[in-house]
Amino acid sequence: MAVHTKHPASAPPAAPVREKTGHLMLRGWCVFVLFMALSGVAWINAIGELATAIITIGGGLLSLGLWFAVRPPVQWRRLPWLTIAYVAWAALSLIWSQWREATALTLLLLVITTLQGLFIGSVLSWRELVRAVAAALKWVMALSLVFELWVSIFIGGPILPGFVIPTEPADDPIVYWSRDNLFDGGRIQGIMGNANLLGPVALLAIIVFSIRFAAGAPRRATLGVWIGLSAYLFYRASSATAYVAAIAVAIALVTVLLMRRARRPGERTRYYLAFAAVGLGGAVAFGLLRDTIFTALGRSSDLTGRERIWQAVLERAVEHPLIGWGFSTPWIVGDPAFDGWITDHGQTVMQAHNMWVDVFLQLGLIGVFLMGMVYLAFIWRSWFFAVDRPRWDLRADRPYSPLTLLPVLVGALLIVQGLAESGPLLLWGWLFVVMLAFKIKQSPHIGEGAAEMRIAIERGELTTRAS
Repeated sequence: MAVHTKHPASAPPAAPVREKTGHLMLRGWCVFVLFMALSGVAWINAIGELATAIITIGGGLLSLGLWFAVRPPVQWRRLPWLTIAYVAWAALSLIWSQWREATALTLLLLVITTLQGLFIGSVLSWRELVRAVAAALKWVMALSLVFELWVSIFIGGPILPGFVIPTEPADDPIVYWSRDNLFDGGRIQGIMGNANLLGPVALLAIIVFSIRFAAGAPRRATLGVWIGLSAYLFYRASSATAYVAAIAVAIALVTVLLMRRARRPGERTRYYLAFAAVGLGGAVAFGLLRDTIFTALGRSSDLTGRERIWQAVLERAVEHPLIGWGFSTPWIVGDPAFDGWITDHGQTVMQAHNMWVDVFLQLGLIGVFLMGMVYLAFIWRSWFFAVDRPRWDLRADRPYSPLTLLPVLVGALLIVQGLAESGPLLLWGWLFVVMLAFKIKQSPHIGEGAAEMRIAIERGELTTRAS
């Protein structure tokens, strides 16, 4: 007579719980949203402004609809209120804006990007979020290399946005989508059409793939290949801003790892003082050796004309120092207020090339204060999210997770990038600040929080996580 038992020693092994199709599709949509933000202006270069606007607005509406349909558990008291305050102040600037059409158009982009960041942070667990970011970055890195290969092999020369092959050389190569530099050793631009946009994204890819590798993700050999490809694109983009950001990321990583090793009270204080001294010494050395450093990087000492741009922007900004001239990120070059105001290589610039100068122009000192508080809160929470051992009960020996490194390293990247670019104010820069800040507040520990528990329940892992 057969005897049945539920004892784990004799019970047949159960198959792993499969993810629901709906959740797989939801995660796939999040990957697409992240890809859109990370690839940035590639969409405009490929299909034009109107089609890109339709996809962006449609994507925002779809995410909003999915958010209401999924109804993920959200702790509403723990929303990123400083971020919402900045968006509200930008919306309020419609009242006094000197370029209302530009304000209304770019404000819509800001609201959609903020919505997408909140949406992804609420429907994905920490592990799923990092996995989705990695998937989106794989598409960006792969398509950038394939695009440059296609241009070099099949076109054999530069190409303009819209896949237009120029009949004669352009007055300035800045207008090209790709300059066909893959095999001649020049700077490559990827699908973004701008090496200064490709460099930081390639650095972000190195960070995310390395974190996944350290976390023991499957197919680690393949992850090693992706890290190598990202490092190659990072090097070929040859962005001075990205190089400096890489140094800041490395310093932040070393500091976090040292802080995790502290065992005695006051030991972290010594590390903080030591790194503060190193940082101050580095800043002084940079100021004294600035010309030499930028010459070595192949850049002019005025940051390739950025100081001229900053001066022009500040001269206008001080005319309305408290509330600014009105939100517009990026600048709409077709607006009379911006068209021909500041030019670089014969093209009207779309940003102040410094996020703080840009915010000062648009939203005044109040906007600068709000943005400063947004980043201060983000870095503060990211730092302790990374250096503190996960603890939500009496157990104090839980291991650190490599995933907790992502917010603080992204913060280091964006802060440095923001000194020479306005990228952190829009697209993937702003989306990541909103998404990660919101995620830390909702789920302050890997495996804990509303979204984490929902995923655990769906997969039948609740008892495992609780043990």
